[in-house]
Amino acid sequence: MSKLTVGVPREIKAQEFRVGLTPAGVDALVKCGHKVVIENNAGVGSGFSNSDYQAAGAEIASVEEVWAAADMIVKVKEPLPSEYNYFKPQQVLYTYFHLAPDREQTEALIEKKVVAIAYETVELDNGELPLLTPMSEVAGRMSIQVGAAFLEKPHEGKGVLLGGVAGVPPAHVVIVGGGIVGTSALKIAVGMGARVTVIDKSLDRLRYLDDVFHNQIETLASNRFNIAASAKSADLLVGAVLIHGAMAPKLVSEEMVASMVPGSVIVDVAIDQGGCVETIDHCTTHHDPVYIKHGVVHYAVANMPGAVARTSTLALTNATLPYALDLANKGWVQAVKDDPALAKGVNVVDGKVTYKAVADAHSIKYHSLEEVIG
Repeated sequence: MSKLTVGVPREIKAQEFRVGLTPAGVDALVKCGHKVVIENNAGVGSGFSNSDYQAAGAEIASVEEVWAAADMIVKVKEPLPSEYNYFKPQQVLYTYFHLAPDREQTEALIEKKVVAIAYETVELDNGELPLLTPMSEVAGRMSIQVGAAFLEKPHEGKGVLLGGVAGVPPAHVVIVGGGIVGTSALKIAVGMGARVTVIDKSLDRLRYLDDVFHNQIETLASNRFNIAASAKSADLLVGAVLIHGAMAPKLVSEEMVASMVPGSVIVDVAIDQGGCVETIDHCTTHHDPVYIKHGVVHYAVANMPGAVARTSTLALTNATLPYALDLANKGWVQAVKDDPALAKGVNVVDGKVTYKAVADAHSIKYHSLEEVIG
């Protein structure tokens, strides 16, 4: 396989401080004979200087030079409209895309005939999403931290301490979804002394969580009645629902939100995939993270892990680098032929949508990957 130029641009999403590769990741690619070009100061938000990258063998360049030179772009968040003009046919974009709720981005990838390989849809045989897992862990843990902060009265919360104190009951935390995000959230909520209810559609998953946490949590089967009853008594509700690559279902209705006590808080971690709370109708940012509806504080930041960029960048590169090395060393076609998990990450190729949930979300014709690459 011929050697590639791998480009790492600076993230431009609001308050996004992560970066696509650590110096260790650069070193690994360079040692395999590839060229790595990093945008000037791309890693500063995660604590990595230009000199750190240069010591690992990278070249420092402008954003235009990075995109123009790169055979493969490694990012963290989805490209924004201002970056679409940088796309080149057959250029590999390896990042989070979350295309199901984003038609504009999907159409740009189709028009420019890039190869879009999405972190969030790389999937192992057992259903695990190895490139989504580390950020789901971070976002799940952060959901309780930020929820606890916005329960404070200066933030228009109801003025409740998550763990209570002697003689005063703790806050009630309701977590809708018992996967990676939900489990990570409940670990922190239990650790802070909250009363925790976890709702999930899988009874096997609820049994597992019950076995692990014993009498520290309450578990409920997911249905409209249970979600409504739990929401009504929740001080903090965390949306932690995921359907692989597809729009999140709206499990928490506006009626349920309206039943919550004013000053309660909702943190919808599913916002990347459209959100699972009906009253969350737009993404917020770290700069302006919440809005009030029906008296309830709504937090819908789509890049929560960006706030803890150092931890997140290290955790993400740990997971993404082995696949990046395969893509670079073998070429993307051979890499996805050799690895069924990576093949599921391919969302768009040569103007065709190759991930069914994305095609269905936008009523666009679906093409199997096998059909496209032979």
